[in-house]
Amino acid sequence: MIATPDRTPLPREFFDRPVLEVAPDLLGCLLVRSTPDGPIELRLTEVEAYDGPNDPGSHAYRGRTPRNDVMFGPPGHVYVYFTYGMWHCMNLVCGPEGRASAVLLRAGEITEGAELARTRRLSARNDKELAKGPARLATALGVDRALDGTDACAAGETPLRILTGTSVPSDQVRNGPRTGVAGDGGIHLWRFWIANDPTVSPYRAHTPRRRRS
Repeated sequence: MIATPDRTPLPREFFDRPVLEVAPDLLGCLLVRSTPDGPIELRLTEVEAYDGPNDPGSHAYRGRTPRNDVMFGPPGHVYVYFTYGMWHCMNLVCGPEGRASAVLLRAGEITEGAELARTRRLSARNDKELAKGPARLATALGVDRALDGTDACAAGETPLRILTGTSVPSDQVRNGPRTGVAGDGGIHLWRFWIANDPTVSPYRAHTPRRRRS
């Protein structure tokens, strides 16, 4: 049984640490999305760490660009990117300003606002699938590039906020290779998840995209 969650907002200092410390500590935290249609809350169950210039899998590996600019900014901000011409994915920036590391939010359990999330995820067969995967998570919460750069640690009203939630015992935290990451970046065991949680997405190794002849 999950304990009553702690609704204390995470301070910026939580994110101003190495990404490999922040990532597993985000498991069990609550992500709160405020919208004109009502709030949605999600308990994080799966994340992946991306370590900037030290990580071939990171968007910031080759330096700063207009797309990844937020990754170089202050910790605690939201980095949203658009992928495959159809999906958004959400990250939380970590480490000191200029370091460009971030945690990809891969999956979670909707704990409030499931009715609203269902209207955005009509293909979900049940509530466990509403945010089972990074694109599904962003879709369920109504996250897109308009929220890129949002300060999740700001005081007052903000469209995205991270709360302390419930701690996950260390023996319930698992780690393994990141999903779909190619080359040298695929060897890092930087995906973290809560053991046996039904909202965690399935692991898939990188599959090279075939070129059209």
